[in-house]
Amino acid sequence: MDRFKQIETFVAVATKGSLSAAAQAEGVAPAIIGRRLDGLEARLGVKLLVRTTRRVTLTFEGSAFLEDCQRLLNDFYNAEASVSLGGVKASGLLRVTAPAGFGRVHVAPLMTAFLDAHPEVSLSLDLSDRLIDIVNENIDLAIRIGVLDDSSLVGLKLADNRRVVVASPDYLARHGEPRTPADLARHQCLTFGNYGNQARGWQFTIDGRVVALRVTGSLECNDGAVLHAWSLGGRGLAWRSMWEVGEDIRAGRLRTVLDAYRAPDTAIYAVFAQRRHLPLRVRMFIDYLKATYGQPDYWRGTGE
Repeated sequence: MDRFKQIETFVAVATKGSLSAAAQAEGVAPAIIGRRLDGLEARLGVKLLVRTTRRVTLTFEGSAFLEDCQRLLNDFYNAEASVSLGGVKASGLLRVTAPAGFGRVHVAPLMTAFLDAHPEVSLSLDLSDRLIDIVNENIDLAIRIGVLDDSSLVGLKLADNRRVVVASPDYLARHGEPRTPADLARHQCLTFGNYGNQARGWQFTIDGRVVALRVTGSLECNDGAVLHAWSLGGRGLAWRSMWEVGEDIRAGRLRTVLDAYRAPDTAIYAVFAQRRHLPLRVRMFIDYLKATYGQPDYWRGTGE
């Protein structure tokens, strides 16, 4: 139990940003928090936090350990809640946010089916490609694709996500096919601009490492469905997920390019704020999404 308390304390300090804040939340002296952290670091033989009088900063090892600890605690709290709740039904308002394109196709239809199975739950879905602050905007659950940056949030993987560079046969006939990522500099690239994960650039594997390449073009939009439509219309190259363009590829409306440089698959995550007891409605909806996305036939129509 001492080990578990050390892990709880480490997560609390890392997410709250200071020993004093973690101590205040638990109702103990900061010195007790400090001793727990000292014991954890001594047992692991590694420095997890750089501590000053005002704040703490995670080390590289601490950042990696934090993600595992958050998942461990969440699983433990959920196991406790499942036993203690017994046959209690899910109820209350569930607020969910998701990327616009993915949400329309792969979240909204599942929400109505979930509601049929859990009629005491009410649902609110916010579709947006901006990165919503789920804590300050009172969101229970966010569906996100790609890299997770905020260590104060918990991310549970729901499914893999493969991205490809696509263009219409007409565009490639007129402008030629890029052979290397460097060739994108002479092409029209349809981009999100400075929105979301794609603000880092399109990702490729070059010389054995993943590189984010900033691309440009005459058209950009923060709605993936518009980028998809522009690529179908021959306006340029787009970096899209297979769940969106798989059917077009199989039908010949789009073709993939630069497949030899494809970056490793990313993932689709259920993301929520760290808390001791996740509401039953949230846990059940996450389980429902994971079970649905995990069915072999589910992605067949998308080319995954």
